[in-house]
Order: sequence, then structure tokens, then C-alpha cells
Amino acid sequence: MSGSHPSLPVFCSQERRKMAPTHVLRCCQRGLAWIPVIFIALVVCWSYYAYVVELCLLTISSTGEKIVYLVVFHLSFVMFVWSYWKTIFTKPANPSKEFCLPKSEKEQYEKEQRPETQQEILKKVATSLPLYTRTGAGAIRYCDRCQVIKPDRCHHCSACDMCVLKMDHHCPWVNNCVGFSNYKFFILFLTYSLVYCLFIAASVLQYFIKFWTSVSVCTKLCRRKSAENCPKSDLQESHAKFHVLFLFFVAAMFCISILSLFTYHLWLVGKNRSTIEAFRAPVFRNGPDKNGFSLGFSKNIAQVFGDEKKYWLLPVFTSQGDGLSFPTRLVPIDPEQPTECLQPGGLDKGAVEVSAEQTSPLSESQNRLLGNDYHSEEDHKETEVIKSDESEAITISIESES
Repeated sequence: MSGSHPSLPVFCSQERRKMAPTHVLRCCQRGLAWIPVIFIALVVCWSYYAYVVELCLLTISSTGEKIVYLVVFHLSFVMFVWSYWKTIFTKPANPSKEFCLPKSEKEQYEKEQRPETQQEILKKVATSLPLYTRTGAGAIRYCDRCQVIKPDRCHHCSACDMCVLKMDHHCPWVNNCVGFSNYKFFILFLTYSLVYCLFIAASVLQYFIKFWTSVSVCTKLCRRKSAENCPKSDLQESHAKFHVLFLFFVAAMFCISILSLFTYHLWLVGKNRSTIEAFRAPVFRNGPDKNGFSLGFSKNIAQVFGDEKKYWLLPVFTSQGDGLSFPTRLVPIDPEQPTECLQPGGLDKGAVEVSAEQTSPLSESQNRLLGNDYHSEEDHKETEVIKSDESEAITISIESES
């Protein structure tokens, strides 16, 4: 055969040449992404040496003070490293297979060019899924890259190239996405890193003041003398002093930077919002609502840390739910959600009409959440129906006896 088009082997070799630089670039990006983590690891290792060896073993003379400092330091150090490790190496949770389009709908979706028809396909599939949020235009949230319908609070991370459940942000200092699977670990990482830095700064402060004054005096004396005439003991002491001085500066600097981030995320936990939702309110079927997932302060805390308080301070997973659906607060009437009307058994079905403004829909997750507070099925209900003209509304008053 003859023609202007290249043969198949030549075409494949050209495609491989094009993909090779892209593959190398991705490998370089993945390698460079570990630089902030390596930097933090080196700083932590140096701080361990400076505090344990230079301060506690070589500087502090009191045995009791050494023991107390070393015990408290190692407790905070272990919890800090443990939570940091869990934040880094916990894989982000992804949407399950039920959020993927079936084969027939997927082929139909890919062939269809009109966005309206594509949305009809997505709506048909989404009817069996626990979805309550939409895009800003009111459409079903679909990720074309991952080819999944996005669950509530799920977003696509361009750095990780995946959809992450309850995504908060991508943190370069842990080289990982912070989301449903490791958000508790991230909060504990901020907590114990703040405790670690605060303890170091507080315990080193008195020696920082002492060494700062002595170093300034020693520097003046060494300037008057030559370096050869300066005693070796003074040079060795100044070496240890600079470790302690620099340790205080580093601990104070990290403490100030972590404190602002820590307080901000505590505020987010209390409001049951992610960083993304704080900047862009989630859109429900009736419109955006920044407090759509807020259940009250105590329940918001339990969403992240779990029900058992004894595990709150340990970096083990205790968050509520599966990351695919979340309980929502009582929102205005949702036209796409079915509503249930209370009807007395002895009355005709058409005798009782309840207006839409008087009812609020409850999702399945809401019913599970509020089931402990309202036992409506076990209560004895007494219903009064006041009939009037057809133009007047019918009022229903319910009294329950506990």
C-alpha cells in the first residue's frame, strides 16, 4: 500500500515519543511535591537533636527538670509524628462504583452533544443516589475526567487527579488531599504541632534569654582577642547556645503560623464546612446555603471526631458516615423530594390538604440523624382537623404524649 499517511508502527512510535516527555514531567512533579514534606521532616529531626541533646543533656543541670522536659517533649513528639504520618499516608476516599454511569447510559452520554440531553441522562441515573447538591446552574455535578457523578461535598483535585470525598483542600505540606478520610488526622496534626512548638518555645525561653545575653558578651570578647587565643570551651559552649537560640526562633515562628490555621479549621469544624464550602456555599435544589450541612455545634464536632470522646485525641479514624452522603439541616421545601402528609385513618383522602409551606422534607440521612430525638412512630398522636370553605387553608394541630 502506498499513501501519504504513516504506517501503524511509525504512528505508534511517534505517539510514544510524545507521551515520554509527559510521563517524565509527571514523575518530576511527583518528586518535587515531596520537597515540603522532606523540609518539615528535616526541621523536626533537627529540633529533636537540639532539644534532647543540646538543651536537656548538655545544658540543663537539674535532673528533675531534665526528666520532666524529656517526658513531656517525647509525648508531644510522638503524637505529632503519628498524626502527621497518618495525614500524609492516608489515601483520599473516592466515590464508589454506584456513582459511575452504567454502560448503556455512559455510551449514550458520550455520544450525545447537547448539554440538555446529557443532563436528562444524569438526572435519570441520579434518582437512585443520595444527592442533594447541584452546580451553580442547578445541574447534576458530574466529573468528565473521572467519569463519575459527584457525591455531595465531593470535588475533583487537579493535583491528585481524582475526585475526593468531602474535599477540604490539597495541602503541599503533607503532599496529600485533605478530605473525608484524613480530615480528623489533619486537625490533630495541627493540634499536636502547635502543642509541640508551644512547649519547646516555653521551656527554652529562660535559656534563650540567658544565652542571648551571654552570647553578646562572648562575641565582644572574641572580637578583642584573636580566634586562636579564644578558649575552646567558649567556642564549644557558643556552638550549643546557637542551637538553643535558633530552636526558640524556629518554634516561635512555626507556632505563630500554625495558630492562625488551627483556629480557622476549628471554626470550620464548628460550622461543619470545608474550606471550599467556606469560599463557595454548596448549592442545593432550592439555591445556595452556606449552613446546609450544619447540624448544631455538638453534632458538627461529632461528624469529624465521632461519638466516642475517648478516641478524639488519637489519630485513628472515627468520623461519622461513609463520605458519600451527609445529613443536612431542615431546609425549605424541595420540589423534587416527595413529601408525606399526615392523614387520619377515618377521614377521606381528599379531606386533608397540607400546604407546601407548612412541610419540610427530610432526607434519609436526616431521618437517621433525627431519629434519636423524635420518636414520632411510638408517640400517640391526636389530630384535629378544622374544615372551612374551599378558599380557606386547613390547619392541622398535632399533640404528642410522651
